[in-house]
Amino acid sequence: MTSQSQFTRALTDPAQPVPAGLVSPRGSVDSKRFAVYRNNVHVSLVGALAARFPVTRQLVGEEFFAGMARLYVGQTKPKGPVLLHYGDSFPDFVAQFPPASGLPYLPDLARLEAAWTDAYNAADVDVLVPADLSTIGGDALAALDLTLAPSTRLVRSGFPVGSLWSAHQTTPVSIPALSGSECVLLTRPEADIRLTIIPPAAFAFLKAIGQGLPLGQASEAALTDFPDFDPGAALVGLAGLGAFAALTKEQADV
Repeated sequence: MTSQSQFTRALTDPAQPVPAGLVSPRGSVDSKRFAVYRNNVHVSLVGALAARFPVTRQLVGEEFFAGMARLYVGQTKPKGPVLLHYGDSFPDFVAQFPPASGLPYLPDLARLEAAWTDAYNAADVDVLVPADLSTIGGDALAALDLTLAPSTRLVRSGFPVGSLWSAHQTTPVSIPALSGSECVLLTRPEADIRLTIIPPAAFAFLKAIGQGLPLGQASEAALTDFPDFDPGAALVGLAGLGAFAALTKEQADV
């Protein structure tokens, strides 16, 4: 008798034999019928990638994207039954896909789209607002350990992928000049994802906070590379974008 795991492996890998338990009305293994099942799974996975990377698909065209996605699906199978995160490694695949080498911004654009999906599906939490910081000052503020909101995502690219993604959210699409780097912040203070292009210093500051540094040390880390950085203004601005989870009772009572 064929186990569920054997059936799943056979369904997603054409190199596997047809499960012995799948028989035709004549009593023989029905390879043709199982091939239909395999094809339906393959098509559904390609469709999941198309849904998760719509701007990438628009930029390269349906035929190119379908071919690229089919190769990826052939090499990479879902790790579970939920397809929300299927394609996490797709940007790295795109970076190594020779036909896409003429579009050097494409892997980072795909990374931004993957991050967008992650931000959209992240857990809901209350977010920090600038007024929450008004009663904390001096040494207490410098020692404060903030937590990024679950939906907060950071993407840094040598290309203007944030502007490129934003251009494809409008009709007609107005493609920006594909030069210049961008630091992109994704937040979800309410129901909708907010994409904001932030300065490199603010990016470094927020990344340091995300790595667990208290505000004072995160400020120092950013100031090392960006002497003109204003940590106070950046903190208020990032809080206004919904980048941080709300303070715990212990933090608020400091």
